[in-house]
Amino acid sequence: MRHTVFAALCLALAACSPSSGDAAPQSTQTPAGVHPVSGLAVIPLTITHNGKAHSFRVEVAASTQEQARGLMFRTELGPDEGMIFPMDPPRNASFWMKNTVIPLDIIYIGTDGRILNIADAKPYDETPLPSAGTVKGVLELAAGRSKELGIGPGDMAAW
Repeated sequence: MRHTVFAALCLALAACSPSSGDAAPQSTQTPAGVHPVSGLAVIPLTITHNGKAHSFRVEVAASTQEQARGLMFRTELGPDEGMIFPMDPPRNASFWMKNTVIPLDIIYIGTDGRILNIADAKPYDETPLPSAGTVKGVLELAAGRSKELGIGPGDMAAW
């Protein structure tokens, strides 16, 4: 009896499926707002330095698992790309570079949105790089990008 019901169900499902000529074209493009490598949401982030706003598109590492992985194993990061690690609730943070191939600027953002400190992180270095206080977020950018733009402690970050 179960085989008969299963066969009838399969036939009914097959009859409802569109034929290859009727199928809607499948998009191979990644939807806007999702990173093609990580699959994480991508949002705008702005850092204001001396009245000038610098815009970035950053991946959001929101869950514990996403934050644990971060940018591990990635081999490239564009000059205006990065990853934000929201800290909810805000807390002291310490990052390291285990399994991280590319050098990074690790930017600690205080509860008021101001940058507290920036760590120069070397590939694969497992030395803890601590925040200079309680943070609401940690931003990772390509190494040297903050210096290139003149970004430093006291500048405002918003996302």
